[in-house]
Amino acid sequence: MQDKPKTRRIGLIDALRGAAVLMMLVHHTLYDLADFGFMTREAFEHPAVSALQVTCATTFVLLCGVSSNLSKSNFKRGLITAGVALGISVVTYIIGMPILFGVLHLLAVCMLLYALTEKLLVKLPALPGTLVCALLAVLSKLATERLAVDTHYLWLLGWTYDGFVSYDYFPLFPWLFVFLTGAFAGRLILSRPIPERVYALRCRWLEFIGRHALVIYVVHQPLLFGLFTLLDRVFH
Repeated sequence: MQDKPKTRRIGLIDALRGAAVLMMLVHHTLYDLADFGFMTREAFEHPAVSALQVTCATTFVLLCGVSSNLSKSNFKRGLITAGVALGISVVTYIIGMPILFGVLHLLAVCMLLYALTEKLLVKLPALPGTLVCALLAVLSKLATERLAVDTHYLWLLGWTYDGFVSYDYFPLFPWLFVFLTGAFAGRLILSRPIPERVYALRCRWLEFIGRHALVIYVVHQPLLFGLFTLLDRVFH
């Protein structure tokens, strides 16, 4: 297996991850506003809000793939994320808002699969790998949207069934291929020395948010839910 590229910490990656976290916070705030009746469901379903959610999720998963080239242990990272995801599933099931396979579940599986197949993946050329995975992401998205599959057993891949409920849902198709697109693209980018001007691109408060993305993800919804529950009792 090829050695990990030796680079200083790239603040730009943390900042972009921080921007994705902020987009997530805005989207979840809008969701709670609609859920508690402070804005209409029609307003929440506006294309701009949907675009925000897709942009946030795609950025986050791509960057996770890119970071797989820099992680000392994708397996350890995946196990930690899987443990947090499992805890979220247990808590959300208890409160009646189950998350069966949300973004953390997805990222945990992606990181673990990458760790198990990394020796093979690093032997594949980076540019074709990036292009092929991007194409597979698009094709698998179309497949899950347009091909009807009457089964209860493929929801992990993206084919749901009547009665399936997961308040956060990121199936392997197309998101595994989005992660792999980032992994191959990251290897392509890191195969050459990083220009000094890239290291000079700094936004420290966004970098801080990006470095603590997991903690923010875990705590933000309980805080938002508590805040809007209080506001609901005051104004409704």
